[in-house]
Amino acid sequence: MATLLFRLGNVPEEEADEVRHLLEQHGFDTFESRAGFWGLGVAAIWLRDKVDYEAAREILDTYQQELSERIREERDELAERGEVPTLWGRLRQHPARMLLVSLALAVILTLTLLPFLGLID
Repeated sequence: MATLLFRLGNVPEEEADEVRHLLEQHGFDTFESRAGFWGLGVAAIWLRDKVDYEAAREILDTYQQELSERIREERDELAERGEVPTLWGRLRQHPARMLLVSLALAVILTLTLLPFLGLID
């Protein structure tokens, strides 16, 4: 029976490709499912044979640990160079986008709180 091994929802395509390659490299028999047009399904990589689950999970856990260490090191290098994205940096890079996001937030808050503000009279 097939066993869910790795969910692909909100996973960058590069990471998904690395996981596919890793599983293929170790000879695991897998298949993929997609979320479908409406997004109601499960986008995931499934393991066909449940017997291989522990070995595959161990390989994926090791990969994810190495990936998190690599990303942390990249972020630390950016921090040393002073290139870590910040709110103010994004504001300077995309002032129009930040202004639109702020306006949208203000409109949503106003519409949400308007019925309660009318009760204060």
